[in-house]
Amino acid sequence: MEKTNIYFASDMHLGSTVFGDPKEIEKRFVGWLDSIKDRAKALYLLGDVFDFWFEYKKVVPRGFTRFLGKIAEMHDNGTEIHFFTGNHDIWVFDYLPEETGAIIHTKPLLTEIGGKTFYLAHGDGLGDNSHSFHLIRSIFHNRTCQWLFARLPSSWGIGFAHWWSKHNREKDLVSPAPYFGEDKEHLVVYAKDFLHNHPEIDYFIFGHRHILLDLLLNKKTRLLIIGDWLQYFSYAVFDGKTLMLETLLQE
Repeated sequence: MEKTNIYFASDMHLGSTVFGDPKEIEKRFVGWLDSIKDRAKALYLLGDVFDFWFEYKKVVPRGFTRFLGKIAEMHDNGTEIHFFTGNHDIWVFDYLPEETGAIIHTKPLLTEIGGKTFYLAHGDGLGDNSHSFHLIRSIFHNRTCQWLFARLPSSWGIGFAHWWSKHNREKDLVSPAPYFGEDKEHLVVYAKDFLHNHPEIDYFIFGHRHILLDLLLNKKTRLLIIGDWLQYFSYAVFDGKTLMLETLLQE
């Protein structure tokens, strides 16, 4: 079977215990990967794949065996695997590309796929002017801070990271992320501004916000925010002609 489809997914937060059994969430996502592997020409994982990831010199977080094995298998069978770092899994260095063949992206990507121009990113920090968010983001991206974190015993560092993530994620159980509207949604505002200087773009695709959004910005350009694998089990697929936003709940 010829591989023709391009798939996009984000925000699995593998390892998170907030939305249920993390192994069941991983199994469900890997089951979807298994269902698309024969049709997937490329797979773009748009960030926050892991709820926490840090590659120490000789240690990586335990678990994720099914997921890592599946993307390695897909790569070995000819599927391009693109891994975008998110705000939860910033600290990807050389382990994932060496073990799975994934291409790592630490910045937004402007690329051509099937004759269409795509702007792909996790979405954190784009159009968001929150001083507190950018302060935390700058700390997480700082090489000195990363070096200091790596000096902590791995059990301390990983334990703290999971506590921090759970503390912030539990708020979503009470109030799922709302859509703020075209004029206030950071990623929509950012895309519209970026489009002024890059009118060639056909599709913006983002994760990060944990909402489902398919918005026509003009006669040519669409913006998709592709949900997550904690509530929506959602993804986008491009077959060379049409870009579709899908959820497993519809299947």
